[in-house]
Amino acid sequence: MKAPAVRFVIGLWAGLLALLGGCAVGPDYRRPAVATPPSYSEAGPWKVAEPKDTLPKAEWWGVFHDPVLDGLERRALAASPTLGAALARYDGALAAARATRARLYPSLAVDASATRARYSANRQSEFPATTFAYTANSFDLPLVLSYEVDLFGAARRSAEGARALAEAQGASYQNVLLTLEAGVAQNYFTLRSLVSQRELLRRNVSLLQGALDLVRKLRKGGANSDLDVYEAETEVATVESTAVANDRAIAEEEHALAVLVGENPESFALEAAPLDAATPPVPTGLPSELLERRPDVAAAERALAAANARIGVAKAAFFPSIGLTALAGANSSDLNTLLNWSSREWAAGPLVSLPIFSGGASLANYRQAKAAYEEAVANYRGQVLVAFREVEDGLSDLRLLARQADLLERAVASSRGATNLSVVRYKAGLVSYIEVIDSQRTQLASEISLTQARAQRLSATVLLVRALGGGW
Repeated sequence: MKAPAVRFVIGLWAGLLALLGGCAVGPDYRRPAVATPPSYSEAGPWKVAEPKDTLPKAEWWGVFHDPVLDGLERRALAASPTLGAALARYDGALAAARATRARLYPSLAVDASATRARYSANRQSEFPATTFAYTANSFDLPLVLSYEVDLFGAARRSAEGARALAEAQGASYQNVLLTLEAGVAQNYFTLRSLVSQRELLRRNVSLLQGALDLVRKLRKGGANSDLDVYEAETEVATVESTAVANDRAIAEEEHALAVLVGENPESFALEAAPLDAATPPVPTGLPSELLERRPDVAAAERALAAANARIGVAKAAFFPSIGLTALAGANSSDLNTLLNWSSREWAAGPLVSLPIFSGGASLANYRQAKAAYEEAVANYRGQVLVAFREVEDGLSDLRLLARQADLLERAVASSRGATNLSVVRYKAGLVSYIEVIDSQRTQLASEISLTQARAQRLSATVLLVRALGGGW
């Protein structure tokens, strides 16, 4: 390579290195400010916790001290199709971010080619009299180096946006994970509540069957009428029907759990015990920490950062783009002489593209990017409000459900006393059997309501953990 050519190439790459320090157009990202209250409105003995969204989450369901729940959660994490799909989306977003970042670097390729061509004797030529047909070979072995100078930051903004989208997808994966964990826990506690109700219904059917036998004996002795027998038989059939409906709900809940843990419902087996778990305390932390704990808030914020980067990409379209290409290799019409020194070839040069008129497309794309950013800002602030609302809902639910459970415990105790008294009064012939049936219905309804309230407290605890962003 001659000295002028060497100086040209050196100057070209020196200019490239100088251009690499070019500025990136468009706004630099700053997280928008959102108002956070100093504390939650619900008072309670909540201790402060300081987790971060990026830190590994503990197995928060361990606070319930239930080995069956622990096993279900691990089975779900290992085999859930929903979680597997979310992980695949995250992997795809990471790969897309790496592919976008590759635009920041030069590309190097070998573009080898071999052709054999026949040229027409009637082709256009300055000297037609000397034109003749011939066949020739061409062997080319170039090493091509190309680079688009990111003078105005289009590639850097694209990489920035792709990285933010990958981080958003990672936060979305964490949100799917948290939703799955909470769903398993909720369905499990609902199932245990239904099992408890099944025990209550079976016991009630047994007691009603005994009462029916008593009514029939009294009828034979002439102490009552056929109406009492009909009423007793109706009540037994009614409670038995409720027990069948409860069994159907148990089956549906088991099938739902099977899907959550990624197993076929027909092969899923679970021996759920009646509900007796206590409601554990949950550390809520400070409202300002909630934005660091919620994966859905993190996903909305990262989507906002990606939208901000796309503004820079759209703005860079107004400015020139510069591409640099250099090649060095060998060319020959004979394969035997392709690697000879005399077959060497090289070329280098820039390509400058300056937009002049695009029919308003560049301006429209820029305005679209800004509108998408404003939408992302609104979505982020809306997600923050949803996060605070869900925490407040969880805290108020726990407080009110605790109060409700206390009242239902008193109602159960009173209804049991009323049932015992009505049976004694019936045996003494003081009242009709309708009073016994009414008291028994009230007792059963109170016991079922208490069981449901206890399950709702556990479910509310799970929802609060989810609202707070998971483990601590």
